[in-house]
Order: sequence, then structure tokens, then C-alpha cells
Amino acid sequence: MSENYKFFRHEKCEYFACHEVKDDSNFNCLFCYCPLYFLEDCGGNNSYINGIKNCTNCMIPHSKGGYDYIVNKIVEINKAKQK
Repeated sequence: MSENYKFFRHEKCEYFACHEVKDDSNFNCLFCYCPLYFLEDCGGNNSYINGIKNCTNCMIPHSKGGYDYIVNKIVEINKAKQK
């Protein structure tokens, strides 16, 4: 089974690549905006500037394993809420 649904690269986007990277050939644009942004403990490399979450140094949504990480984190959170 193909896993093409886990990766999307939008080279024509005026913001591509939105993070500075050495090699943009594997830059995943599927999660242009991270679904985990509103989680305090998202697992990413973030910081806070004047109370605003800064995800500039986080590459989870744009990495090869980003899709699996994000989906698994959402499942984990939903399971915890059901308890």
C-alpha cells in the first residue's frame, strides 16, 4: 500500500520552504500549520516569546516521520481524554 498521502511538497508556494533547511527535497508541506500548535506539550522544539508559542525551530510537521508523529500524538491525547 502506498503512503503518498503522508507527504505533500508545494514548491510553488510563496513561503516554500517556510523553515530554513539544507535540503528541501524532503520538506513536507502536508501540515503547513501544525495541528499540535495549541498543545503545551506537543513534543516539538518550541519556545515562547512574549507568551506566544514560537515553532520556528521545530521540523516535526515537515519531516519524513511527521505525519505518523502527529497522528499518534492526536490518538494519544484522545485516549487520555476518554479515561
